[in-house]
Amino acid sequence: MRLFSVLGVLGLLASSSAHADSKAHDFIDEARALLVVGACAEGTPPAGVKPAVLEAHCKKVRAAQGDYRKSWLAVAGDFFKTTVPASVPKIVVYPFAGGDLSTALTVYPDADEITTLSLEPAGDPTALARLSEADLKKSLAVVATELSSLYRANFSVTMNMIGAMRGGKLPTQLIFGLSALTIHGYEPTSLKYFQLAADGSIKYLTDDDLAALDKLKDVGKRNAALSNIELTFKKKGATRTQVYRHILANLDDAHLRKDPAALKHLEAKGKVAGMTKAASYLLSFDEFDTMRKYVIDNVVWMVSDSTGLPPKYGKPAGFEYETYGTYEKSNMKAGGTVTPQWRAEYAAQPKRPLAFRFGYPDGKYRGHLIIMRKPKA
Repeated sequence: MRLFSVLGVLGLLASSSAHADSKAHDFIDEARALLVVGACAEGTPPAGVKPAVLEAHCKKVRAAQGDYRKSWLAVAGDFFKTTVPASVPKIVVYPFAGGDLSTALTVYPDADEITTLSLEPAGDPTALARLSEADLKKSLAVVATELSSLYRANFSVTMNMIGAMRGGKLPTQLIFGLSALTIHGYEPTSLKYFQLAADGSIKYLTDDDLAALDKLKDVGKRNAALSNIELTFKKKGATRTQVYRHILANLDDAHLRKDPAALKHLEAKGKVAGMTKAASYLLSFDEFDTMRKYVIDNVVWMVSDSTGLPPKYGKPAGFEYETYGTYEKSNMKAGGTVTPQWRAEYAAQPKRPLAFRFGYPDGKYRGHLIIMRKPKA
């Protein structure tokens, strides 16, 4: 899969050094429009969006957001308030995340910086202004369907997400992030797009880069070229700013060998808190050894479902595990190789209740959650 081939063709950033922050183009106006139109926050929509179109979309989205706040967030939030130590790093890495900023904010509401990585691009923030009414209706329907799936099942189907976000006429991944801010009571303060240099450093897109990108008319290619975001935000009425970055990256060994920029970017963060869920058991696959080693070497506290770091790898590296909920077998064939490890771990520990679903259920549709930590030296 050639995730960054469009950038190679364009050569958007090939001739420039790292851009200074002052030159970075800020899409905050587009973010605020999408916050209202896509994520259904209170506010005035752009003049070209008909009230009836927005009302129909937001009726579905707000219902899903409301159910999520009541049935999941209220319960899970209380759990993590009493479970996540105050001493964990304020820098969070969430691989295989899809569009799931909301769970990261539930687990780590006080994080200074949250980085998610997945196969999906953030998408083109300028697209809203160019859509016809018919295209807007169709695109908003996709957003509403995928948001509802995430909020009601607590995970998204990977192939559905890829289709919705790579070829979406709206920036679906970005809207997911904005919806998370809405749900948790935050507001965006800045939105910048970037690429990673070979050493993992950030190169923000400037007006010149965007002028070159405007030659692209294909939706998929524009979304691919606008993959990575830096979204800063704060609680309403507060002054402290937090940072969310999303990076499009294939994290298997072959792609990280070919283009190690994402790995170098993560390694530069030092020790981090981690999380993953509904990750198709990729951390147990041989072809994800590089990412598995990153987790072992850099994560000091992590929450996951059974798609996290298996005990086979974690325990020899000094990690301790703590299990919650019920687990007997994985919910899909891909997890078959780790089922015996997790079953043994659950059998060896006291029963700890879990009142909410975290990622995949087990094979009998019961919720489970695993905390992995390195004891203090």
